[in-house]
Amino acid sequence: MRKIAFLRSVRIQRADPYVQQAVRALAADGIEAGLFHTSGSVGDEDFPGHRERLDRGVTPRELADAVAAWGADAAVSISLPCENALRDAAAKTLLDAVGIPTVMTPLAATMLLVDKWETKQLCRRAGLSVPDGFRVDSDLLAGRGLPVPGYRDALRAQAERIGYPLMSKPVWDSTSMGIRTLRSPADLDAYLDAYRAPGPAVPGTLPGTLPGAASAVSAVVEEVVEGDLCSVDIVGHPGSYQILPLCWTGRAGAEPVFTFADLRWCGPREEADAAFAEVARTLADFCGDLGVRGSVNVDMIYTDGRFVVLEINPRIGGATTLSCAASDTNTFASLARMARGLPVPEGTAQRVGWAVEFLAGDGIPSAVVAELRRRVRVVTAHELVIDGASHGDIVVITLAEGEEERTVKTLTELHEATGFPAAEVMGKITALLTR
Repeated sequence: MRKIAFLRSVRIQRADPYVQQAVRALAADGIEAGLFHTSGSVGDEDFPGHRERLDRGVTPRELADAVAAWGADAAVSISLPCENALRDAAAKTLLDAVGIPTVMTPLAATMLLVDKWETKQLCRRAGLSVPDGFRVDSDLLAGRGLPVPGYRDALRAQAERIGYPLMSKPVWDSTSMGIRTLRSPADLDAYLDAYRAPGPAVPGTLPGTLPGAASAVSAVVEEVVEGDLCSVDIVGHPGSYQILPLCWTGRAGAEPVFTFADLRWCGPREEADAAFAEVARTLADFCGDLGVRGSVNVDMIYTDGRFVVLEINPRIGGATTLSCAASDTNTFASLARMARGLPVPEGTAQRVGWAVEFLAGDGIPSAVVAELRRRVRVVTAHELVIDGASHGDIVVITLAEGEEERTVKTLTELHEATGFPAAEVMGKITALLTR
């Protein structure tokens, strides 16, 4: 094997420093890595190998043709969010067909997992807890296709059965986009009205639809589950999966929050870790039955001693860097090993310490980053860009158990001298590490 292609749809910096480590390890074995990406600028320090920027709207066929033209012997999908994972899964079918095996969950399974309603049904059948809910079909509400006069009333009845407040989220979307809270029957009616209303025909829509109705998509409406948001990555193939440590990403409640708004961390939480052991085994079986190949990311809520599954995303997770940092593993290296046909780690990856991630919304001056690196172990510090918009800088630090007090003292001194981390973030870090 001479060349392995990595397929990527967001800035590669979000994979720092683990993708660089994986690529350098491949180079040491005489294998060239190539990055086929559709977002961001990439230099040698970001990806020390072949780099090819493709249009954001690249089709699976165009992506597969570019990888094949480069002469790849194998390919690995490290794209997110889910619509790009689907693109890569479709490209996989084309690459596999021409003898370029691609590490990605097969297309049929990927299509089930990117659909939140289908995922909910799969989880129920596997014995996993999920929020009670129902599906809202945009075509039926907008009057497209088969007329079903009782459909709105059926949805109202489902909502009354579950009880308010409810949360609506698009069947296809991720990173907490498009979520809406429905607190009452009036909210539900207004929400349903957005799909259809009397009026003149609008170009590109059917008669009787609102101008905005064309953008109203099918959704899952479900009960609000309050608790601690958490995430876990699972990497491997049927018969060999590695469960990475739980990452805690904020609080779940009736109000939707930005994915990176809260402190995100991976560290000791004895009671939850014990409760998760059985769930981890069920998830590994779930992945094996579905034929997952590569990486999946599971979003859950921990409440009253149990885990409620929200989504199972057929892709790298947004907290992959955290889980790697806390367990001294490298998901990208594992995926590269799979591409080479080599065995990958399996079982539950053990934490080796803490990993803490926080957002600096106003960015961080380079001099402050240098001082931070001098005082604590920094895994990564880079700009966070989502859909072309900057959200400031994201930082991940690590520490060993037993270093909590020293780390809080060091960061407090840095805050007093520079104002970084911000007071709110500093308060959360202190509460986390000194609880």
